[in-house]
Amino acid sequence: MADRMLQFVSTPQRTPEKRKADLRREDFDEIYARFTTERAAEQASRCSQCGVPFCQVHCPLNNNIPDWLKLTAEGRLEEAYEVVSATNTFPEVCGRVCPQDRLCEGNCVIEKGFDSVTIGAVEKYITDTAWERGWIKPPKPRHERTESVGIIGAGPAGLACAEVLRKRGWQVTVYDRYDRVGGLMIYGIPNFKLEKDVVLRRHAQYAEAGITFELGVDIGRDISFQALRDKHDAVLIATGVYKARDIQAPGSGLGGIVPALDYLTASNRKGLGDAVADFDSGALDAAGRDVVVIGGGDTAMDCVRTAVRQGAKSVSCLYRRDRANMPGSMREVSNAEEEGVRFLWLNSPEAFVGEGQVTGVRAARMHLGLPDATGRQQVEPIAGSSHTIPAGLVIKALGFDPEDLPAMFDEPGLGVSRWGTLRVDRKTMMTNLPGVFAAGDIVRGASLVVWGIKDGRDAATQIQSYVAAAAAVAAE
Repeated sequence: MADRMLQFVSTPQRTPEKRKADLRREDFDEIYARFTTERAAEQASRCSQCGVPFCQVHCPLNNNIPDWLKLTAEGRLEEAYEVVSATNTFPEVCGRVCPQDRLCEGNCVIEKGFDSVTIGAVEKYITDTAWERGWIKPPKPRHERTESVGIIGAGPAGLACAEVLRKRGWQVTVYDRYDRVGGLMIYGIPNFKLEKDVVLRRHAQYAEAGITFELGVDIGRDISFQALRDKHDAVLIATGVYKARDIQAPGSGLGGIVPALDYLTASNRKGLGDAVADFDSGALDAAGRDVVVIGGGDTAMDCVRTAVRQGAKSVSCLYRRDRANMPGSMREVSNAEEEGVRFLWLNSPEAFVGEGQVTGVRAARMHLGLPDATGRQQVEPIAGSSHTIPAGLVIKALGFDPEDLPAMFDEPGLGVSRWGTLRVDRKTMMTNLPGVFAAGDIVRGASLVVWGIKDGRDAATQIQSYVAAAAAVAAE
């Protein structure tokens, strides 16, 4: 079957059909169609099956990408899914939301001159096909074990750990303060990137597998952290980071200036059919307003594209560096531009103007200077360049910091780093409290879904090793 591969020399890169911008502005549906069987096989066949697969090396999960591309090209889709799912708990999510242009596809060895293999689209096709054909089963164990784990946080890291340990027969309880499972996958990422049914069907499957979910529960208020430790053989903290970074500038207290996550959560809840007072009152609805989003990451891209779909009068993205230095996915930037978003590169907010309610953002144009200690160019304001951008709604998408978990959990002994993230042993993933582990953004800071999945899977192995060792010592 080797002749099916290395087709990049004769077959051009084709991505899934993308809905036209004027149509996708009108709804929150995913913007990319699915590959047909023929197109998926064709695009998978472009893989060069290189000796050192940089796509795999640069995937946080070390996914065996060349193998499942080859299996797809050969029409062996069920086997392809087995390979995909062997290292990835949520391939259907990663195929949709991973910034492949920065990870696997961006490091494809054929990219220069030939364009990379469309890895993410093929991954999505494989997994969606697996769901449709019933190949994906609840992770039920062959034998039940007595060991139990309590997982705080139902996001990517917590769910990945829960699945791995449940497959191994553990008794797993997941606690989350929200009313749905998924964390940022359900409330942070908009539908046009990740439709919510994709996440909710995993919840249903995990519940069928015997994973217990305690939702709407605040650890430290509804259940004490010590009670959790007493109840389980081990505890994993996988809460993510949710505290919005702020900007200290004159006028920052005006009405109409909101954090990105509040805005995205309200939009996603509305899409799920919830009653959302702040949305219904107009406070978190962009309809008919001049919207300015401050920031340059993927969250900012989610905000600008959501505002377009809500019927904003205009949408501008204010970023203090240039396009080349933007941390967000270039694919997302291009999609936003197609949908009518205006990017104001090398602009930094100085103040917010208005009387009671924001009416504009005063910004200064910036100049890129010499690199700092990290190698990144410093930004310097250009004298006399201040100008005002009309704004009826300003969304701050400046990143996220950890909440004060020792105070929230009423557990002052829980060690944190100078950045407020949980401090863990890098080998064992255990905090300074015996039997308490941590994974995902609460350890590494705000990051990608794929890194959360990796950390959750790794934590499951470390938890099992710790509990097994503790049991062996107790038996001596």
